[in-house]
Amino acid sequence: MILRALLMACLLLMVGGISVAQDSIRWGLPDGAKARIGKGTITGDIAYSSDGARLAVASSVGIWLYDTQTHQAVALFAGRVGRVAFSPDGRTLAGGGGGEIRLWDFVTGELKQTFTGNSVAFSPDGRTIASGGGEQDDTVRLWDAVTGEHKRTLTGHKDVVTSVAFSPDGRTLASAASADWDQTIRLWDIVTGETKHILAAGAGEVGSVAFSPDERTLASGYEDGTVHLWDTVTGEHKRILDGRTFLYVDIVVFSPDGRTLASAGWGQTIHLWDAVTGELKQTLIGHLNDVYGVAYSPDGSTLASGSRDNTIRLWDAVTGAHKHTLKGHTDNVASMAFSRDGTTLAIGSSDSTVHLWNWVTVVHQHTLKGHAAFVTSVAFSPDGGTLASTGWDQTIRLWNAGTGAHQHTLKGHTDVVLQVAFNPAEGTLASVSWDNTIRLWNAGTGASEGIIAMDSVRGFAFSPDGTTLGSGGWDENLYLWDGVTGEHMHTLKGHTGTVDSAAFSPDGRTIASGGGLSDNTVRLWDTVTGEHKSTLTGHTRSVESVVFSPDGGTLASTGWDQTIRLWDAVTGEHKNTLKGHTSTVYRLEFSPDGRTLASASRDTTVRLWDAVTGAHTRTLKGHTDQVRNIWFSPDGRTLASRSWDGTALLWALTTTPMDTLLFGDVNRDSVVNVLDLVFIGSRFGQTGQNDADVNGDGIVDILDLVMVAGALGNAAPAAHPQTLARLTVAEVEGWLTQVQGLDLTDATLQRGILFLEHLLAALIPKENALLPNYPNPFNPETWIPYHLADAANVQITIYDTKGAMVRRLTLGHQPTGYYTDRSKAAYWDGRNHLGKPVGSGVYFYHLHAGDYSATRKMVIIK
Repeated sequence: MILRALLMACLLLMVGGISVAQDSIRWGLPDGAKARIGKGTITGDIAYSSDGARLAVASSVGIWLYDTQTHQAVALFAGRVGRVAFSPDGRTLAGGGGGEIRLWDFVTGELKQTFTGNSVAFSPDGRTIASGGGEQDDTVRLWDAVTGEHKRTLTGHKDVVTSVAFSPDGRTLASAASADWDQTIRLWDIVTGETKHILAAGAGEVGSVAFSPDERTLASGYEDGTVHLWDTVTGEHKRILDGRTFLYVDIVVFSPDGRTLASAGWGQTIHLWDAVTGELKQTLIGHLNDVYGVAYSPDGSTLASGSRDNTIRLWDAVTGAHKHTLKGHTDNVASMAFSRDGTTLAIGSSDSTVHLWNWVTVVHQHTLKGHAAFVTSVAFSPDGGTLASTGWDQTIRLWNAGTGAHQHTLKGHTDVVLQVAFNPAEGTLASVSWDNTIRLWNAGTGASEGIIAMDSVRGFAFSPDGTTLGSGGWDENLYLWDGVTGEHMHTLKGHTGTVDSAAFSPDGRTIASGGGLSDNTVRLWDTVTGEHKSTLTGHTRSVESVVFSPDGGTLASTGWDQTIRLWDAVTGEHKNTLKGHTSTVYRLEFSPDGRTLASASRDTTVRLWDAVTGAHTRTLKGHTDQVRNIWFSPDGRTLASRSWDGTALLWALTTTPMDTLLFGDVNRDSVVNVLDLVFIGSRFGQTGQNDADVNGDGIVDILDLVMVAGALGNAAPAAHPQTLARLTVAEVEGWLTQVQGLDLTDATLQRGILFLEHLLAALIPKENALLPNYPNPFNPETWIPYHLADAANVQITIYDTKGAMVRRLTLGHQPTGYYTDRSKAAYWDGRNHLGKPVGSGVYFYHLHAGDYSATRKMVIIK
C-alpha cells in the first residue's frame, strides 16, 4: 500500500517526461546496463507472499513482483527462474532454474545464497529448504535456509526431480520424478531421511505434488492428464480426478481451506475439483496457451494463473469469475533499430506492436499498432522520417517515425516477411520473405517496383551507395542485383555450402560472404566485375556474421566455431583470432569510430574487443538466454543487445563506474530513490568529505536532501516495496519544516520540495483499514497489518467462533501511518490471555482505532 501511494505521487510529478510506469526498465539491471526493454517471457511458477500483498511471477529475466491491489509491477529479482517460493515469514524469496536455487532477502533485494537444484520448497517453519535435482542429479537435498549449509541428501530417485513439497507439519517431504527412468513419488521422513512410501500410479511422468492443508492427502498430476489423490499416512491410492483436457498436468495446488484442488498444465484451462468428493466443480477458460503456474491468495479469495501466453490472470476463487489480467510480459523484443539522427530506438515486439523510445532518456514515445502477428524486423529510412516494420502477417508497414502515424501497408508477400532494409541512397525499400522472394518497393508511395525470386534468402545487404543489393541463400551462390530496379547483375559461384551472411565494404567495391554447412569459408568478391578476389580459411564451422570496419581496412568474421577472426580486408591476410565465447557467436558489429568490436553469442554474453589489437576489453553479462543481435547507437556511447529471453538491454559504453554517472546516488547502489534521501537525512550535520554532501559546501543539510529529491523525477523509483518503511511521517514533516525557512527559487529545488510534499502524502493513508493477517493459516504466530488515517488509540481484540474473547492487544496511542511490515504490524503469538496456546480453528480479530472499527477472520492449523 505504501509503495502504491508513492508511485501515485511520483506519477503526478512526471519530471522530465519519465513516468513511473516506465521505471521498471531500470530494475535489477546488470553492471553497466542502463535500461531493460521488455519483461521477458513467463517461464514457470507464480506464488503469493504470506501477507497476500505481493504476487511473484517466474520469468526469463527473473522474478517479477506485482502489487495485488494495484496490479502493477513493483520489483524485479534478476536471474532466470522457473520455480518460485516465499519463506513462511515472508522475509526470503527463492527462485529455481538452470540447476541453481537463489535466495533473496525480500526486504533489501540482496542475493543471500546460491546452491544447486531446480525445484524448491520451504519447510513450514522456514528453517529448511528442499531442492530437487536436474538432469545430472537425481537427488533431493535439504539446506539450512539461513546459512545455506547443506544438511542432507535424499537418494532413491532415478531421474529428474521436478517437484518437492513439505507437509504442513513439516515432518514429511514429497518429491516427484518426471522422466522415463523414474515415474514415482517418494514420501520422506524429514528427521531420519528415510523413505516412508513410494507411490506409483502407472500414469506416466509426474508433473507436480501438493499436500492438503490437513496433510492427510497428497495430490499428484500426471502426463496422461489425470490427477491422483493419495493417503499420506498409509500411502494408499484414494481417487483419480480425470479431466483429460490436458496433455500433461504439471500443477496441482490446494485452496487454503483444503476444500478445493486446482490443476492445470499443457492446456489452456484450469480445473477446480472438490477435494473431498473428487467432483469437477469448475473449469476456468481464458488463457490462450499452456498454464505454467497457479496459486491461491492466502485468504483463499483469489486464484492467480500464469501462462505461456505471457499473461497473468486473476480469478474469483469461489465463483470462478475473471477479475483481472496482467499483460506486461507480452512485450518481448523481437527486433530493434536506431534512427540515424540518434534520437529514436524502434522496438518490434512479439505482441504484434512496434514501440518508439527516446533511446537517450529511455522514454517511451509511441506504440504502433496494425500488424496482426509477430513483428520480425524494423528499419529507419536514411532521412529518419519513415519507419518500416515487417511481420508474420506477411505485410510491411510504413510509419511516420516522428508521430507514429501509419502511412502505408505493403502487401504482396505470401509468407512471413523476415527482414526489411532501406536503400541508403534511393527511395527504395527491400523486403525478404520465406516465400523465397526479395521485393522492392517505392518507400514514398508503397508501390511494388520489382520482385527477385531465389532459393531461401539468408544473407542480405545494400551497398553503401545503394546501387547494389547482395543476397545469398541455400543454393550456394551469392547474387548481386541492381538496388533500384532489381535487375540481375552477377551470380558469384564458389561456396560449397549455404551463403549465411554478406556485407559490403564501406567503398562498395567489395562484398564479403560467409559460408555455412560444410563450406566454413569467407570469400571476397569484386562488386563491379563479380570476380572472386580471395578465399579466407580458418573457421571450422558455419560463418554466421561478416562485417567490415568503418575504414574498410579490417574484415571480422565469426560463427559456430566460437571464434572471431580479423582479416586484412585488402589482402585477405589473417590478422588475429579472438577467443573467449563458449558457444556460437551470432553477430558482430564495429562501433562507429571503428575502435571497438562487439560480439553477441549463444552463451548469453556480449563481448567487447579492441578492434586494432584484438584484446578483450569487457564482457557484458545480464541476459539469461542466447544473444541474437547487437546495435551501436550513432554516437557509439550505447550498445543495444537483443536476447531470446524476450528482452533488450541498453549498455553504457564507458569505463566510469555506473554509480558516478547518477547524480544523487549517495548510497552508491546504482539507483537514485527514496533510500538516498534516508541516507542524507541520517547524516544531517556531518562535516568534511561525505558522499551525502551533494552540493559540496562542507556540511550535510536540508539543501543536499532537496537537491536529490529534485532529481528523483529523472531516476529509477524504489526497486523494493519495503523502501518507504524506512521513513516516518514525522521525519518528512521535519524536512519540509526546514525547507519552509529557506528562500529556494531554483527550479530543481522547487521540484524537490514538491516531491517531498507528495512523499508526505504517500505516507499518510487516505482512510483507515484493517488488512488480512499473515501468514494465514498460521501456526503458532501471525501479524495483523492496518492503516491509520488519523492518530488514535489502537486496540485489537481476538475472539473465537462463539464470540468469547481470547486475547486483547492494547497497542496504545499511535500516529497516522502504515502499520504493515513486521516491525509495525500487531503481533499475536497464538496464545490466550492466560498465556496458553489456543487450539486449531477459526478466530476473528477486531480493530478499534478512534471512531473506526473492523473485523476479519483468521485460521490456526496445528
